[in-house]
Amino acid sequence: MRALLVTSVGVTCAAALTLPLAAPASSAPVLSAASARPPSLTTEPGTDTTDTSGTSRTTAPDTITSDTTAPDGAEPRAAKSAAAPAGSTQSLPLAPLAVPSNRVAGAPAVQGLPQRDARPFSLVGVVWDDAEAELHGTVQVRTRATGTTRWSDWQDVETHNADHAADLGSAEREGRTVRGATAPLWVGDSDGVEVRVRPESPAAPESPAAPESPGSQDRAATPVPLPEGMRLELVDPGEDPAPEPARGAPANRAAVPAVFADTPPTAALPEVLTAEIAAASAVNAEVAELGASVIPALTQAETAESVNLAPGAKPYIGPRPRIVTRKGWGADEKLRERNFGYTKSVKAAFVHHSATGNNYTCKQAPSVLRSIYRYHVKSSGWRDFGYNFAVDKCGNIYEGRAGGVTKAVLGAHTLGFNTNTMGIAVLGSYGSTNPPAAAVTAVSKLTAWKLGLFGANPKGKVTLVSGGSNKYKKGVKVKMNVISGHRDGFATECPGARLYKKLGTARTSSAKLQGR
Repeated sequence: MRALLVTSVGVTCAAALTLPLAAPASSAPVLSAASARPPSLTTEPGTDTTDTSGTSRTTAPDTITSDTTAPDGAEPRAAKSAAAPAGSTQSLPLAPLAVPSNRVAGAPAVQGLPQRDARPFSLVGVVWDDAEAELHGTVQVRTRATGTTRWSDWQDVETHNADHAADLGSAEREGRTVRGATAPLWVGDSDGVEVRVRPESPAAPESPAAPESPGSQDRAATPVPLPEGMRLELVDPGEDPAPEPARGAPANRAAVPAVFADTPPTAALPEVLTAEIAAASAVNAEVAELGASVIPALTQAETAESVNLAPGAKPYIGPRPRIVTRKGWGADEKLRERNFGYTKSVKAAFVHHSATGNNYTCKQAPSVLRSIYRYHVKSSGWRDFGYNFAVDKCGNIYEGRAGGVTKAVLGAHTLGFNTNTMGIAVLGSYGSTNPPAAAVTAVSKLTAWKLGLFGANPKGKVTLVSGGSNKYKKGVKVKMNVISGHRDGFATECPGARLYKKLGTARTSSAKLQGR
C-alpha cells in the first residue's frame, strides 16, 4: 500500500473539472497605443550564456527551453500533447540601457532590454545568479499583446528577494543551482517585451552642520549595485490539459483499519494519533481517486467516514473541500525532482499572495499555475512548485507541491519556517486590492480540513523554530498564530495588507468549520 501511495503522488485525486484557458481580451492589462512593432533583435553566435538548467554553454544570447520537441520551423508553443502540455522559457540577459542626454552625473545605471519581439509568453520575471543577493531597486515591464501593435502601460514587478524559498542549509537549497528572483508577473498572451531595472540611490546623509559642497549631491546618488547575472524570464505555460471523460464517484472507499473507535473529541490530539488520521485519509483519498483531475468535496460526515472514525469519536476536522489536482491544472511532472520531501506534521499554515497581479480570469488560473511552476523550477532552481496549495479569485483550491494533499509535504514558501507548516498562495496581488470573499472562504475551508488532519486549532497559537530569516535568527523559538501571514515569519509585504487583514476572518471561519 505504501508503494502505491508514493507512486500516486502528484496526480492525487479528483472528480473531473475542465478549465478552458483561452485568454479573453478583457483579461489583458490596460493597453496604450504604440507605434508599429520593433524589429526582432538578431542573435549573434558565440555568446556565453546560462540556460535555465544552470549549464554554461556557448550559444545565442536568447536561451529557450521547452519540454516538448517541436517540428522543424515550429515554435515550442505549437507543440501539443494531451498527456503533457507544451511549455517553454525564454531567458534573456539584461544589459545597461542607453544613457539619456539629460541624465544627472552619478545617477544610478539602469539595466534592461529595449522593446523587442519574443516568442509567445504569458508570465515574466527577473532572476540573477546569487540566491542570497538582494535586488535593491525597481523592476518594470511592458508587454505587447500577441498579434497586435499595442503595448501595455509599465507594470511593477514585486522584488520579494528570496522570502519565498527553501530554508537555508536544506537539501533543496544546497543541492541545486538556486537563483535570486523577483515575483513572477502574469501579463497574458504576449509576443513583445520591454524591461527596465532601476537601482536604488541611498539617501544623502543628514549633516546640517556641514555646508554642502559642489558635487555632494552626485556622490550621495551613488547607485546600489544590482545583482550580477540578471536575466529576464519569459514563460509560456503551454496548452491546457485535454478534457477528462466524465467519471462517477467510486462505488466503495478503500478500507482502512478502524483505529479511532475510542478516540475522544479533544482539541489537541496526540501526535501519533494525528499521524494515523492523516495516513488513513491519504489511503482513502489517493487510492479511491487515483489519477483523477479533481478531489471531490466531502460533507463533515463523509470526511469523518474517510478516516474511519466511529460516531462520536471524531476529532476537529473540517469537511474536505474540492481540490483540483496537479493533473487537473496540467502540471508537467517531468519538470520537478522525482523524489518528495516531508516533515513530521502540519502545525501551522502561512498565507501568501502570489504577487502575479490580478489580470487573470479564473479559467486562466491553471495557466497561471503552470507558469509559476515553470518559473519556480526552471528559472529559480527550486525542486518543485513552492507552495503546498493555491487558491484563485473564484475560490477554487489547487494542489501545489507534489507529495500528497493529505501529507506533511515540505514546501519552499516561507524562508525559515517551511518545516512542519504548509503554504497557501492566493493568486493575485493584494496590497491595495481587497481579496475576493470567495478566496478568503476557500482558505478557511482548506485550513479547517488540512490542519484538522493534524490536530491543529485554526484560532490557536503555535511555537515554531526559525530556520533563519531576515526577521528571526536560526534556532529562535517564535510563537505565532496557527494561521499566519507570510510577513509574520519574514520581513515582507506578503500576503499584501488587504489580504493580511482578512486572516482573522479566516481563522474564525476555519475553526467553526472544524466544529469548535
